[in-house]
Amino acid sequence: MSRAIPRIVIAGTWSGCGKTTVARGLMAAFTAQGLRVQPFKVGPDFIDPSHHTAICGRVSRNLDPFMMGEEEVARVFASASRGADLAVIEGVMGLFDGVDGGHIASTAHVAELLSAPVVLVVEPKGMSGSVHAVIEGYAGHRQATPPAGFIFNRVGSPRHRSLIEAGLRGRALGWVPKRDDLALGSRHLGLVMASEAAPDPSQAGVFEECCDLDAILDIARASPPFPDPGGPEPSRAPSVTIGVASDAAFCFMYQENLDRLARAGARLVFFSPLADPLPGVDGLYLPGGYPELHAGELSASRFIGELGPACAGGMPVYGECGGLLALCESLSAEGREFPMARVLPARAELTGRVQALGYVEARATCSASALSPGLSFRGHEFHYSRVECGGDARFSLELARGKGILGGCDGLTEWDTVGAYTHSYFTDALAEGFVAAAERHRKT
Repeated sequence: MSRAIPRIVIAGTWSGCGKTTVARGLMAAFTAQGLRVQPFKVGPDFIDPSHHTAICGRVSRNLDPFMMGEEEVARVFASASRGADLAVIEGVMGLFDGVDGGHIASTAHVAELLSAPVVLVVEPKGMSGSVHAVIEGYAGHRQATPPAGFIFNRVGSPRHRSLIEAGLRGRALGWVPKRDDLALGSRHLGLVMASEAAPDPSQAGVFEECCDLDAILDIARASPPFPDPGGPEPSRAPSVTIGVASDAAFCFMYQENLDRLARAGARLVFFSPLADPLPGVDGLYLPGGYPELHAGELSASRFIGELGPACAGGMPVYGECGGLLALCESLSAEGREFPMARVLPARAELTGRVQALGYVEARATCSASALSPGLSFRGHEFHYSRVECGGDARFSLELARGKGILGGCDGLTEWDTVGAYTHSYFTDALAEGFVAAAERHRKT
């Protein structure tokens, strides 16, 4: 079965050209017109989707062929787009930037998988006529993904626009002026989260004025029908309760991970480690985020004091990146060392530069929390911290790709707790393993 899903990919010439600004602006403008907009983000990103979700009122989903596989990209896209009038897909990096400089997991790869037209965001800083060479290069580089049109971002003045328009052979769909108030703030892991940015009520109006929304919508509606598997994914009746840390310190999680846990039989309870005690649950998921920005508050929290005894009591705990740091003996940040849960035999330290960035391919080497020997999955790592392990440290993951905690080893393990730098994209087997571990703990 196929159905019409109007869709558009907002791609960029390079990282930093403003595709997030443009994607957010278009989402806001179409939403203001009364359209139900389903947002997506290409690649392993947590921050941009938080802004999409806040603007559209629909949860933004990641589309990443490397982590998910091509069939999963299509399934997630079709499923999430049900009931939407328009799907807006924000790209990653430059249009053709994929794994190891190739095509896989690039914005162009996703656009081709979804038969989605591409609108290319171009920043013409320091250029006028030379921008035509950029446009023509992108238009001719890959015949399967020629841009349907271009949005020029941070245009310096009306004079600048007129110079670009002279001899322009591509289709201009927008001229976004250079305005500092359209950009978001940033820090060491990228842009600030949506919860930290004040909503801009003027954003929709700016893009209604400077972009040809009717033309963009016509391009999106011309997309061919898309195969839809139909119906919701089957789910087990809830058999366990899994706590999910969710606040300013723990905010990096894929919606698909949560959905998989629910389908596997978990009732999810969201709580704030900064403000709440450890809830009465059978298992605990500690996703990544910014514990280093809240180290003092987290260290003094009731939750951290209760986490160690819960782990020692056999509760399955799965921590990722920020969750790993919270499970360590201590976390050093801003010149101070803060005690943490003291579950894993390691000390964490925030550094001034990136320690690891890229995709991960992991294989479990032992049974611990959600893991069972031989279980394999993919994910990514991106962090500014390092972890120094004690001599008795044990690892549960070996990486065929990625750095991990130490020399390709990841997943520090103690009791039924795992703390890893890998941000995992859950497979069904990983989610089912986590639920099974929680069921065993519940019975004890």
